[in-house]
Amino acid sequence: MDQFQSEAFGELQRLVDSIFLGKTAVDRLDLVVQAEILDLDPDLLEIVSLVPPGIYERQRLCDQLNSALAAHGWGSAYGTVE
Repeated sequence: MDQFQSEAFGELQRLVDSIFLGKTAVDRLDLVVQAEILDLDPDLLEIVSLVPPGIYERQRLCDQLNSALAAHGWGSAYGTVE
């Protein structure tokens, strides 16, 4: 593990992969509930909570999450999503 990577590195990718199984769009509430079910790290729950209400296709949601990660400077610690 890289010295800057958190133990939760890649967990947001797992969240995105799981929430889009069989779906082309999800809403913010589904995202928040799934993040809580997966028991994400509190920092990652904060990132998820920054996503504005709405319905998201995968790329748009990833852009929102990656933007929040970058704003916090947490991309290297938690990874980005695609």
